[in-house]
Parts: sequence; C-alpha cells; structure tokens
Amino acid sequence: MSFLSADAARALSRLAELDAEGPEVAPLERLRGIRSLVTALEADPAALVAARGAVDAGATWDEVADAAGLSPSAAKYRWAGDDDAIAERQEASRRRKRDRPSSVPTDLPGESVAEAAKRLGVTAQAIYQRVNRGQLEARTIELPDGRRYKRVFTAADDADPTSPVEPTGPVEPTGPVEPTSPVEPTSPIEPTSPVDTTSLFRAPED
Repeated sequence: MSFLSADAARALSRLAELDAEGPEVAPLERLRGIRSLVTALEADPAALVAARGAVDAGATWDEVADAAGLSPSAAKYRWAGDDDAIAERQEASRRRKRDRPSSVPTDLPGESVAEAAKRLGVTAQAIYQRVNRGQLEARTIELPDGRRYKRVFTAADDADPTSPVEPTGPVEPTGPVEPTSPVEPTSPIEPTSPVDTTSLFRAPED
C-alpha cells in the first residue's frame, strides 16, 4: 500500500510516464507534470506522518530537518504538535502577512540610507561612516506593527520625537567650549586734519 495520497500517487505515476517517453515530450507537458507532482506532494499529509513517525521513533528535530532539507525551526513550524497547533500557527502566519503592508511607508521621517547616499552623491558605506563620525544622525524608527526602518537625518530636529528610536552609533562627546573674553569697546577715533593736497603739486623753490 502506498504511503502517498491518491492525488500524489497519480501525479507521480504521470510524471514517471512522461520521463519514460524521453526528451520528445513537449516542454510544456513536462513542466505541467513536474508542477502537478510538487503541488500534490505539498498538499499530501505523507510528510507530516513521516515526520511524526520519526520523532516518535526517537529522532531529533535536527535529524528530521536534515532529512527534509529544512532548518530545525522550519521543520518544527511545519510538523511539531498536533493538528490544531499546526493549524493555529499557519493561521497566525497568514494573519501577520495580511495585516502587515508589504511596501515601505512613504511618510517616515528622515531619509533611508540609500536616499541620503543618492542625494549627497556618495555610497551607502560613506553614509554609515558619517553617522559613526557624528556628521549625520541615524535612528531606527519602529512602527506600531513592529516594522523597523533605519532613517538618516541631516539635523537632529528632523527626527519625529514621538517615534520610538534607537541610536545606531555612538557619538563621541566633544570637549567643553571655552568662553571667549569680552571685546573691550575701542575709543572713538578722533578726526584728523584735512591733508593739504596742494603741497604735493607745488613747484620746488630755488
């Protein structure tokens, strides 16, 4: 008795027939057969049954993940727990994807690193260097839905004070500025006597 579902077994059989016919099978027909099998296997509970059986037999999740070509966390997400726990995880994931916009908001304060680099005519690495030197201010803006964005500000007052922020780089404190001595007012300048310009052009005496 096959451990595959009827749909998966049928798709596998069809793909085997196409493979036996050789390369003369039309490319679109081959593609259709491959994708039909992939879809059927994804919907087949056979993998879940096999993973549960392996765990019940003493296999670790690392071993299950290695057999499935997945990370341990991905294997647990797919197969750990009973049917209700798996369904709850999948629904929570769908809900997060549905509630979280896929595009970056356009009303964020400041600029992205790429935007700042383009405006200043430098590379993104140069922007990070300027942030580390204290020449630019960079903050992490966290939105209510949990999304976080690195933003660059050309002035401290450009930042939105209501947004939760995290400084992205320490700014070295500068030394205290010594006050300069007050400038003493100068005495008013006395007007000078007018210059007799005629003497400049008088003929010399004999």
